Amino acid sequence: MCELFGISSAKKYPANDYLSVFYSHSQRHPHGWGLLTVSGGEFRMMKEDRCALSSERLQKRLSCTVSGEVVMAHIRYATIGNVEYENCHPFCGCDNTGKHWALMHNGTIFDYPPLRRYLWEQKGQTDSERIFLYLLDQISAAQKQKGASLTLEESFSLLETLITDMAKGNKLNLLFTDGTHLFVHTNCRHTLYYLPHKDSILFSTTPLTQEAWREVPFARLMAFSQGRKLTEGTPHQNEYLESADATKMLYRIFADL
Repeated sequence: MCELFGISSAKKYPANDYLSVFYSHSQRHPHGWGLLTVSGGEFRMMKEDRCALSSERLQKRLSCTVSGEVVMAHIRYATIGNVEYENCHPFCGCDNTGKHWALMHNGTIFDYPPLRRYLWEQKGQTDSERIFLYLLDQISAAQKQKGASLTLEESFSLLETLITDMAKGNKLNLLFTDGTHLFVHTNCRHTLYYLPHKDSILFSTTPLTQEAWREVPFARLMAFSQGRKLTEGTPHQNEYLESADATKMLYRIFADL
């Protein structure tokens, strides 16, 4: 699959040391890399459809300080979708109020009918991009109905409902941000960890150092801002369990598209 890394911090967090360790895993995840930093509300995104270890662009970026109040990084092992730029994470876009959002995903959607329409609308082929387009559309629809931007409570309630439903039978490890809030979800055990620091919190698919990383609370949505947890949803029962048969079936379906 893929690996995720994220930071929520009260001030610009220098992430180079952790990013260097994270991107070293790209030897096992060679099909693309991505990096997002948000500082003062400004999104800065880079990605390439090549191994991070062989990327001159990434090495040049890491030679300078990489920091932000929100930082997200991704390395890809292609399962669904070709090795190309459009299939690399993060996926970024704006809702109907002009607010920027970005998403990174580790997992697989085996079946979720609301995503099917995006097969013909997305730029790439990944289920991850379809998740992003769907969530962004639902946020925009709720704002249009309200006639105003959503509050954190309204956004969280909407996302919790959507993500809980989408998690049924699917692996759904997500980092999703609007530049202020970082929404975090995992429904697969032992696949997402966190490390609290002063005024910040880090997330990673696997522990990156010998520090006291802990498993992210399982099967519930959480929202963070400025390095602290703002809210935590109700635990759900939609745990993802690995199934070789389901994966083979999914590959056959996409081979026929």
